[in-house]
Amino acid sequence: MKIGIVGLPNVGKSTMFNSITKAGAECANYPFCTIEPNIGVVAVPDERVDNLAKMYNPQKVTKAIVEFVDIAGLVKGASRGEGLGNKFLSHIREVDSIVEVVRCFENQNIVHVDGSIDPIRDIETINLELIFADIETLEKRLDKAKKMLKSDKKYQFEIDLINKIKSALEQGRPARSIDYNEEEKELVKEMFLLTSKPILYIANISEEEITLPENNEYVKKVKEYAKKENAEVIPLCVKIEEELSGLEEADKKEMLEALGIEESGLDKLIKKSYDLLGLMSFLTAGEPEVRAWTIKKGTKAPQAAGKIHSDIERGFIKAEVVSYDDLIREGSMTAAREKGLIRSEGKEYIMQDGDIVLFKFNV
Repeated sequence: MKIGIVGLPNVGKSTMFNSITKAGAECANYPFCTIEPNIGVVAVPDERVDNLAKMYNPQKVTKAIVEFVDIAGLVKGASRGEGLGNKFLSHIREVDSIVEVVRCFENQNIVHVDGSIDPIRDIETINLELIFADIETLEKRLDKAKKMLKSDKKYQFEIDLINKIKSALEQGRPARSIDYNEEEKELVKEMFLLTSKPILYIANISEEEITLPENNEYVKKVKEYAKKENAEVIPLCVKIEEELSGLEEADKKEMLEALGIEESGLDKLIKKSYDLLGLMSFLTAGEPEVRAWTIKKGTKAPQAAGKIHSDIERGFIKAEVVSYDDLIREGSMTAAREKGLIRSEGKEYIMQDGDIVLFKFNV
C-alpha cells in the first residue's frame, strides 16, 4: 500500500514525511528540494500486537505497514509540464491514495510560493492540475470508445460514464465526489483517474493552536471544503510532530501528556491512511511470531490465509478464530477454548478486524 504525500512548496510536507519515517528527506526553505520521491515504510500503530507480544513473548513481532512517498512539490501548470509537473503526475499515478498537506499558520520567515496563506487556494491549485490531467485521460478514452461503439454497442455505457465524470471535472469537482453504481465503480477503477484516488487533508497548524485546532479559521475552511468530497481532515502541528518523532516512547508519552494530547497526529495519520483504503488487520499469535496481516475489508478466510502462504489458501480446510477482545479478557488461548470462545469457520467466513486466527490446511 503506497500513500503519496503532496502539497505546494513550503507547507511542511517534507518535514512531515521526515517525522513519519525518520528517513531524513532534505528540508529547505525553497521549492523543489524534494525532486525524486522519497519512500519510507512505517509500522501501523497497533496496541493489539503490543499486548499479544506481552502475552506470548515471541521471537519476532511484525506489525502491518504503510508505505509513504514524499512527492515533489507542485506549482500551477503541472498538467502542462510546468515545474516538476510531469514527474509529479507520474508519481501520483503510482500511489493508492493521497495525503495532502495544507498550510494553516502564519509565519513571515517561511516563504509561501503564492505569497500569502490560503489553504483552499492551495488545495484547488493541486486539484485543478489533477483534474486537467484526468480530462486529458478521459478525452483519449472517449475517442477510443466512440470508435469501438460502431462494432459493439456495449461501449455506450462507457461513453455515458466518461461524459458524466468529464462534466463533473469541468465544474471543478474531482471524480471521487461523484456517486456511482456498482457497475460504474468497476469501470472507474480501470480508468486510473488521479482525482478518484481517496484523499486525506493534513491541516498544518502552529504550536500555539495544538490543543484547540477547531478555533483556527483556516482549519474550519479546509473541513468545509473536504465535506464536499467526503474527505477527512487531520489538524496537526508538523513542527511538534517532528520533535515527537525523535523521542523514545516514554519521553514521547510524557511530551504528549504535557501538551494535553492523547495521541500524536502522525499516529492518527498512519491509522487513518490504513483505513482510507478500506484495509484492516487479522492477527496470528504464537511463540515464534506475533504478526498483523493486512487485508481488504470483506475478505473471506481462504483469501486471508493466502496472505500468509498460497499453499494455505489452496489447501484451506477451516479457520480457528477468536476475537482479540475475548482472548485478552480470558488471558490465554486455553481459557478462551474452555469458555467456547474459539470458533471454527469455513470458506465463506468474512474476516473481522482483530480476528486472531489459526488456519488448518492440507496440501
